[in-house]
Amino acid sequence: MSFLKRIPAAAAILAAAFCVAAPAAAQTEVKLAYALATNSHYGAGAAAWAETAEKLSNGKLKFKQFPSSALGGERETVESVQLGTLEAVIVSSGTLSNFVPEVGVTDIPFLFRDLKHARSVLDGPVGQDLLAKFRSRNLVALAWGEQGFRHLTNSRHPVSKPDDMKGLKIRTMENPVHITAFKTLGAAPTPMAWPEVIGALQQGTIDGQENPMSVIVSAKLAQVQKYLTLTGHVYSPAALIVSTKLWNSLDDAGKKALAEGARAGAQAMRAYVDEVERKGLADVKAAGMQVVELDDRSKASFQQALGPAYKQYESRYGRALIDSIANAK
Repeated sequence: MSFLKRIPAAAAILAAAFCVAAPAAAQTEVKLAYALATNSHYGAGAAAWAETAEKLSNGKLKFKQFPSSALGGERETVESVQLGTLEAVIVSSGTLSNFVPEVGVTDIPFLFRDLKHARSVLDGPVGQDLLAKFRSRNLVALAWGEQGFRHLTNSRHPVSKPDDMKGLKIRTMENPVHITAFKTLGAAPTPMAWPEVIGALQQGTIDGQENPMSVIVSAKLAQVQKYLTLTGHVYSPAALIVSTKLWNSLDDAGKKALAEGARAGAQAMRAYVDEVERKGLADVKAAGMQVVELDDRSKASFQQALGPAYKQYESRYGRALIDSIANAK
C-alpha cells in the first residue's frame, strides 16, 4: 500500500480513538453531608434534592451523599462548605447561628404558633432575608427545610413544670438562644456535637437532650431515654446550603437546577415531618417511653419562667423583628 493510500486509513483510526476517549458530558460532583441516617427527614431532603437537581441538569450534576455525620459534626461540615472542600450540606438552624447570628431569632422559645405559621414566615420576606445573609459568610443558602418542633427527653424523671428542669444536664447545640433558655429554667445546658450525644446519654454524662420528634424517632432515642415531654418549645428549621465555590462554577442552568432541587428537598423534609408528627408519638410509646403532654396552662408556666430570657432576646434581635414573626398570619 502506498504512502498516500495509508493517510485516510490512519486518519480514520485517529478520529475513532478521539471519539472513544471523549467523555459524553462534563459532570460536577456534589458531595452532600448531613448528620442523620438516610431514613430520616435529612435523608428524605437529600434524596429529593439529588434526584431533582440531577434530572434538571441532565446528569451534569451528580450527588454523592455522606449521611450520619460521616464527614463530621454540623459545625465542621458548614466550615468545610465555607472553605469549598465540601459542596453541600443540610444543617439545623441551631448550628447556623454561629455563622449568621440573625438566624438565632428563629430559635426563640414559643415564638411560632404551629407548623403553618413557621413555614409561612420562612417562605416569606423574613425567611428569605435570612437566607440572603449567608452570602457574606461565603455560603449560599438555597432553601429552608424543616425538623419540626423540639421536645425534651431525659433519663431521670418526668418533666411537667419548670421546677422539674432544675439540675438536669441537657445536651444542646452550640446555640446561644437555646443555652440562655435552659439556663433560665435552671437546667445545666451542655453544648455537644451530635455524633457524641448517644454515647453520652448511654454513659450518663448528660441526663437528656432536646430535638424534634423526627430526630427522636430516627435516632432511636427511646433506647437511651425514658421520659419524653412534648414541650414544643422551639420550632427547628434546617437549611440546604452549597459552597460559593460550587455555585460560582455553574452556569445559569446549573444554578437553577441546584436551587430547584434544594426547594424540592425542603418540601420533602416538611412532608417527612408531617408524617412523623402523625405517627411518631405512637412509635416512641410502643418503644417504652413515658410521655408527658403539656396543656396550655403548663406551657404558659414555662413561658412565664422564661421571662428574663425574653428580655435578652429583645436586646439581641430587636422587638420589631420578634413581633413581626409572632404576629405574622
